[in-house]
Amino acid sequence: MRLLTDFLPTTRKECDLRGWKELDIIIFSGDAYVDHPSFSQAVIGRVLEAAGYKVAIVPQPDWHGDYRDFKKLGRPRLFFAVSPGNMDSMVNRYTANRRLRSDDAYSPDGRHDMRPDYPTIVYTAILKKLFPDVPVVLGGIEASMRRFSHYDYWKDKVLKSILVESGADFLVYGMGERNTVALANEMAEGRPITEITDIPQTVFLKRRDEIPGGITPDDIVLHSHEECLENKKAEAENFRHIEVEANKMHAQRLLQEVDGKFVVCNPMYPPMTTAELDAVYDLPYTREPHPKYKDKTIPAYEMIKFSVNIHRGCFGGCAFCTISAHQGKFISCRSKESILREVKQIVKMPGFKGYISDLGGPSANMYGMGGRNKNACEHCKRPSCIHPAVCPNLNTDHSKLLEIYHAVDALPEVKKSFIGSGVRYDLLLHQSKDEKSNAAARQYTRELITKHVSGRLKVAPEHTSDRVLHFMRKPSFKLFYDFKRIFDRINREEGLRQQIIPYFISSHPGCTEEDMAELAAITKDLDFHLEQVQDFTPTPMTVSTEAWYTGYDPYTLEPVFSAKTQREKLAQREFFFWYKPEERRHIESELRRIGRADLISRLYSGPAYHGRVHYDPKAVGSSPGYKKQKGRGQRPDDRKNGPRKGRRR
Repeated sequence: MRLLTDFLPTTRKECDLRGWKELDIIIFSGDAYVDHPSFSQAVIGRVLEAAGYKVAIVPQPDWHGDYRDFKKLGRPRLFFAVSPGNMDSMVNRYTANRRLRSDDAYSPDGRHDMRPDYPTIVYTAILKKLFPDVPVVLGGIEASMRRFSHYDYWKDKVLKSILVESGADFLVYGMGERNTVALANEMAEGRPITEITDIPQTVFLKRRDEIPGGITPDDIVLHSHEECLENKKAEAENFRHIEVEANKMHAQRLLQEVDGKFVVCNPMYPPMTTAELDAVYDLPYTREPHPKYKDKTIPAYEMIKFSVNIHRGCFGGCAFCTISAHQGKFISCRSKESILREVKQIVKMPGFKGYISDLGGPSANMYGMGGRNKNACEHCKRPSCIHPAVCPNLNTDHSKLLEIYHAVDALPEVKKSFIGSGVRYDLLLHQSKDEKSNAAARQYTRELITKHVSGRLKVAPEHTSDRVLHFMRKPSFKLFYDFKRIFDRINREEGLRQQIIPYFISSHPGCTEEDMAELAAITKDLDFHLEQVQDFTPTPMTVSTEAWYTGYDPYTLEPVFSAKTQREKLAQREFFFWYKPEERRHIESELRRIGRADLISRLYSGPAYHGRVHYDPKAVGSSPGYKKQKGRGQRPDDRKNGPRKGRRR
């Protein structure tokens, strides 16, 4: 039985139990408080605690009425921290059609009304009203991705930096352990927050004459917010600079003028070392929701309670993804010893049946990978190490990852470990000059399919059109064919009947209705009935969003088509569901309208599929003739979720 003092305090009573009369930092979070390393407010709270600070968390405060949740812990000695949650609040609350979602995976019992739109702005406004002289520091995915002028899909306009919109004093972006602790240390030594300008991975607002060192030739001055409002090409050009600097090991300082002042963004820290990452994950998390939720279920926690995050970062560089913008493209790995320590904690948890639901990260199979020649990496500006082709400097050896799997599976309490994160099959199929790496990739592929799949393997081809895939920074669909052949062959050899579950996106920039019609025909030929696919949702700070809003490729400034109206988006989406009888008439009409009547016979000629087709509401695709698998470790659909561990890439 856990004690209240095992958790970071959330009430005055819990502070009193620790003998704390004054707090140093109070974190306001848009998520329920789960004391687990997959939940950002828990990580930041524990890291600050380990640095010697008295920290409390106020999860999902009531922003209505008398603001008692904002008052109950009083004023902190150093600052308020606002962490809206593991996802951008608008992605969390609204669908791609801007409709309010009926549930929230990060709230008790999935309640959808536990956070406001833009909690960063709402919480900050309340705190500034109640405690105008106490600094407010922003962090988390919402603040990080909105640190410059950005297109907001839900308001359908370009917004100012969230530092300006919210009225906060300071912003820490990216993975926030080091910059948040550095800020706390500086303030604890008596430096006013207005004078703290030298911490990496932070953003602050200054007049021109206050900019530290002035504007230098090494700085990159972006187009002003006002220019971005007038000129979409200016917004697109800004993004190119932002992304390039985010992917460099030695970046330049970025500045953007807004309302007569400058948003100043310091470059990122170097990637975390293994020792630094181990220190974060080895902190005394209870790995449980706070006792205040004892009679409630937090869906996001149920998904990951028996999972382990083994690395950070992603070098895939997918155009629609924010992971590299938030975590960086360079991989930071935990040690085998740290991973095993966490697994040994998991096996002692109530309800553990012997199955690890995921050993993964942003991508399943990037652990231990990086540039062979580190000097080359230090001068690299590529947003992706594997697109348009795998970098010849990239070490793609899966041996270290296999060692992790073997070590975990060797524990007597572990019956099986599953891989719930998305697998990059282009890494598995890459032919390296190092035959040892190729052999390890073949071994990894076989072991993955035979030992670590819970009946379904998630992969993300995303589209079938190579033109669209190139804009997405995804590999050619030919590689999916190659991987599926290997998957099917190994299943036959091992006597298994497992499914491969492909993820697809419609209405992505560059995608036309004809591309979707081709996708329908190609996936039909592969015996897929696709479900739980998604329309592209523009989210701040991605190439895809900039192209969708501006109409230009940020790197070439060439025009890019995007489906924007409800009719255009629906016309693309319906091709996912060609097999539904109610869609047939309209699809045939659309095919004739776009001059592709030749595809009608490919989609609808011949008898219906033989065998039974299982449609799982939580799956993204299904294949004919396969019965539902009962393997453990399946995770609910998380297509809407933002950057956290276990995302498919």
